[in-house]
Amino acid sequence: MSASTLRAAGMVTLVVAALLGSAYALGRSLVPDHPDRGAGVAASIHTPHYGDQPPSTEFPGPPGGGYGGPSPDASPSASDDARQPDDSEGPYGARTSTGSTRIALTFDDGPDPQWTPQVLALLKEYGVKATFCIVGENAESHPDLVRSIVADGHTICNHSWNHDISLGKRSPAAIRDDLLRTNDAIRAAAPDARIAYFRQPGGAWTYQVVSTCEDLGMTPLHWAVDPTDWQVPGAAKITQTVLAETRPGSIVLMHDAGGDRSGTVEALQRLLPELMHRFQLEALPTGTT
Repeated sequence: MSASTLRAAGMVTLVVAALLGSAYALGRSLVPDHPDRGAGVAASIHTPHYGDQPPSTEFPGPPGGGYGGPSPDASPSASDDARQPDDSEGPYGARTSTGSTRIALTFDDGPDPQWTPQVLALLKEYGVKATFCIVGENAESHPDLVRSIVADGHTICNHSWNHDISLGKRSPAAIRDDLLRTNDAIRAAAPDARIAYFRQPGGAWTYQVVSTCEDLGMTPLHWAVDPTDWQVPGAAKITQTVLAETRPGSIVLMHDAGGDRSGTVEALQRLLPELMHRFQLEALPTGTT
């Protein structure tokens, strides 16, 4: 091969390499960076930031998404497969509907001394009863707020001792101890409280946690509408999502603790009159005991 031919081949190789490098750089520039999930603004450095915790990716999650969604690599155990629901149910048969045309507003992670009183005041102003999913250590810290929730006629739901997203992966005995400790804290504040429901933090349901809460006489409570107010998207976005997605029978998920809930409170001011115009609102029933 002549020297001129070798030089020509070398030039072609350099040109091809340059073109490939340019194409790679262009492709990288067109791929957006992965943003950090919004953690929300803490109401106080002394307030537990349960709502700021990222959703679980290790548990089978609710049909259609919501936080606590499944990991692409998740591999449920045989016992998990046996309890997988159909599309009309929540994860592992957890409740997602009121069972009637009425809708239920639910508030997680409290009570919180800043946000819970504001939520209670708005609900009282409109004569609406709701369901509060209470964290045990918050009940222990703010028993007066637990008493206010019960006195106003709202339904109580157990939301674990300290919002442990991984609770469902623990042993049945550990899950049972956590739920009983939370119930004890609630009843220490309000002895007559009826605790008929349990909501797993992060929606990270497992067979073990569903089975244990049912053994303790509590119904596993999920949701149908999640405006992701825990990500602090602003009142307008929260309002838009709830109004767009709420249907007869919907259980709506919101938060009265765990971070800055000013957007939730502002959204509630807009939502309550509009929801009352469209639906009847109820606190989930607790039975007769």
